[in-house]
Amino acid sequence: MRLKKNYSLFIVAFLFALSAFAQDTAPSPWPKSSNVNQPWARWWWMGSAVDKPNLKRSLEDFHNAGIGGVEITPIYGVKGEENNFIDYLSPKWMEMLDYSVQVADSLHMQVDMVLGTGWPYGGSHVTLPYAATKLIVEKYQLKKNETFDKAIEIDKAKEKIPADLLYVMAYSSDGKCVNLTQELKGNVLQWKAKKTDYTIYAVFSGKTGQQVKRAAPGGKGYTLDHYSEEALNAYVVPFNEAFKGREGKVRAIFNDSYEVYGTDFTPRFFEEFKTRRGYDLKEKLPLLLSETDNAIGNRIKSDYRQTISDLLLNKFDKPWTTWANSKNFKTKLQAHGSPGNLIDLYASADIPECETFGSMPFDIPGFRREKEDIREGDADPVMLKFSSSAAHISGKLLVSSETFTWLRDHFKIALSQCKPEAEELLLNGINHIFLHGSTYSPDRAKWPGWKFYASANFNNTDPTWEDAPALFSYISNCQSMLQQGKSDNETLVYWPIFDTWDKYQKGTLFFEFKIHSLSQWLHDTSFYNTTKNLMDKGYGVDFISDNFIAQAQVKDGKIVLPGGTFKSIVIPACEKMPLSTLQKLIDLQKAGGKIIFEGLPKSVPGYFEFENQNQKLAALINENKNTIQPVSDIFKALEIAQVYPETLVSSGLKYIRRNVDGEKIYYLVNHTSKTIDGFIPLQIGNKEVVIFDPLTKEFGNAIVQKQAEVTLVKLKIEPGQSFILKTENTASQKKWNYYEKSAEPMVLNGKWQLTFDKGGPKLPATATVSNLESWTKLSPEAEAFSGTATYTLQFDNTNNTVENWSLNLGDVRESAKVWLNDQFIGTAWSVPYQLNIGKLKKGKNTLKVQVTNLGANRVRDMELKGEEWKIFYEINMVDKDYKKFDATKWNPTPSGLLGPVTITPLKSQN
Repeated sequence: MRLKKNYSLFIVAFLFALSAFAQDTAPSPWPKSSNVNQPWARWWWMGSAVDKPNLKRSLEDFHNAGIGGVEITPIYGVKGEENNFIDYLSPKWMEMLDYSVQVADSLHMQVDMVLGTGWPYGGSHVTLPYAATKLIVEKYQLKKNETFDKAIEIDKAKEKIPADLLYVMAYSSDGKCVNLTQELKGNVLQWKAKKTDYTIYAVFSGKTGQQVKRAAPGGKGYTLDHYSEEALNAYVVPFNEAFKGREGKVRAIFNDSYEVYGTDFTPRFFEEFKTRRGYDLKEKLPLLLSETDNAIGNRIKSDYRQTISDLLLNKFDKPWTTWANSKNFKTKLQAHGSPGNLIDLYASADIPECETFGSMPFDIPGFRREKEDIREGDADPVMLKFSSSAAHISGKLLVSSETFTWLRDHFKIALSQCKPEAEELLLNGINHIFLHGSTYSPDRAKWPGWKFYASANFNNTDPTWEDAPALFSYISNCQSMLQQGKSDNETLVYWPIFDTWDKYQKGTLFFEFKIHSLSQWLHDTSFYNTTKNLMDKGYGVDFISDNFIAQAQVKDGKIVLPGGTFKSIVIPACEKMPLSTLQKLIDLQKAGGKIIFEGLPKSVPGYFEFENQNQKLAALINENKNTIQPVSDIFKALEIAQVYPETLVSSGLKYIRRNVDGEKIYYLVNHTSKTIDGFIPLQIGNKEVVIFDPLTKEFGNAIVQKQAEVTLVKLKIEPGQSFILKTENTASQKKWNYYEKSAEPMVLNGKWQLTFDKGGPKLPATATVSNLESWTKLSPEAEAFSGTATYTLQFDNTNNTVENWSLNLGDVRESAKVWLNDQFIGTAWSVPYQLNIGKLKKGKNTLKVQVTNLGANRVRDMELKGEEWKIFYEINMVDKDYKKFDATKWNPTPSGLLGPVTITPLKSQN
């Protein structure tokens, strides 16, 4: 009997061990990483003064740090390097491009490039007929019976570039219009005003004269007319030749944010306008150009702006993608800043791209945002969603972002400050982050190397490169999850763009939807307020335009678009809506779609037959008054439509959700000042949940409470932390480790040995410190030092029974690698600066913390000594406010391990 009992115990023990072994050896649930998961970098080629050895070394540096690809942008050069400049698209330049692609391929990286140099599109081969164009109108007053007899010309002092005279129109005081264009002899008009007074309008097609900004050698010239397919076709001629035999070698062609200033015209604008808007604009010029805010003039201005939008979309952006695809390239487009419908424009590219600019505030304790180092940011979540919405409704997998632009001043950007900014992007649908940026800098360049004028610089010339792989790994881990499946936003919000186009807008015909002027077109609108209210309540939302509403269908009660299905469309209160849009919304509702109106339009936009269309609009609303009644409670209406929010937001967590074959992926971030600890509700019933930590790649099955409609997940998430949750039907992984502190933290006091490892201008002397404070206080050499130093401390284990300890480094300036008893633990680079260090050994333990600071102190020292490093053409170097860069005004930047350093005993909650 004893034998059988012992045998049974053996079998149980064996099976338990086998189960544990199987869990430990089971394949990781993390997706297999690819270069598209990793962050990419915009790669500035200064003067295109590149060579093969340095190209190879740079790409290897990127690869080793965890960057998956580069986007090549040639820009202005470095003084003293003129002999090394390479003209854009020259045989030598194409050789350097080919070599870059070859090396990238060998490293399993990819390459994107700009179709030009600097920005926006333009260059030496752009001739005046195809250059960015503006409308010029000269007016002449003519009294009754007076004869006009002179040449019609543009004031050369006012317009340096000759303008083409297109039309001459006369408008009588009683409202009549006479086309005098045929009366011209050359540019001379002879015509008599009979019976009444007239105002003569001479319409010219002029040129803005704008040159390419930050152009590289071989790339200087006029910016391109972005409303003309003929101009685009002429622009790509040299690229057709350059890319012969190189089809598909580059992954994507990039087009930066729309910074073609003041271009409100194209030579064929009037013909296009008549075709698209249904009437002759020449007959309405006084109303179009009216300097008073009046309803009819605003309707015509709205038509004008809509036509610009149509031309940009259909004569440039869509043909541009078609052209690129014919070469087996994708397109990547920043639509913001455009004078057009951002949703449609973003969606015209294979990869829509947004951008962030400046610094955003976060409530995370320990997150530093010193006012003297920042400019206020523009990363409004609603703005970010224009790009991701376009991808979601059009069926594009990737949404990219130009990231960290001017996050802090030069040499003052810490990795910890990058993390929440990147998270804000990921939370709003961006899943393909591009660093802005990295400047190619050859080995021969003296420190700090070649620098682009915008501040972020990710390469090995900056001290932060030491621990940057930890940031890149975090981004890669997040994106590997957030590139899976499809977005799981269920609610669409209609963007009533005509309410903006219909406004007087100080009389300008050229109205740009810019991220730097959100107060002019986004903030305080019903669309913005509705979107914010929905997001704050936990609804996942995307935006939809009139053009995409026209494509929508209903199937099984769901709104079906090219990119997926949605449960509802919310229509914010709006003044203007096209008759066709309202008719389509009603048709969708009759087909079973859930269309929720917060308000009904009062009018159609535009001028053409608007009285007749308004009557039809009123009749349509009256005919359907029982089904399209505005709701007083949008949340109640969504509940009736069986659209439910993620109530987890009430805890303070931010989230985004994706659907992978019916299972849900949640990305959760705590940007609050409080630890969130408890059971978090997920809006999906009866599920097991795997927790993923993108910072450490730890994972495990969560403790859950299953309910029919929701699953409650036990989670503890501290300020600054994030987790990814993935649902499944049965538990498939090892259990997640839940810890709580078993006693209060203990401060590690003692004598720290401080050794300076690498950096400059020279290594300070080794020191012993008892009080942790900035190393800049040690000596003048330490004050000037930027680089890496190691702190070493021996301490006693006071409790041998503790299985796990948490190490908190306190205030770290700016990142740290940690070893315990010569075993590498990990990198602490973001708030909270803490790591689980496992079990201490008995007696003495040795903690080694290798800290890297910023480059600010070394640059400050150089400038105080009068050493010149700003050797760049054009803008050279400016500070965050675009004023002359002057580091001598800075105080020393705190550096090193400031502490206090504590360890906390943990006990398992499992």
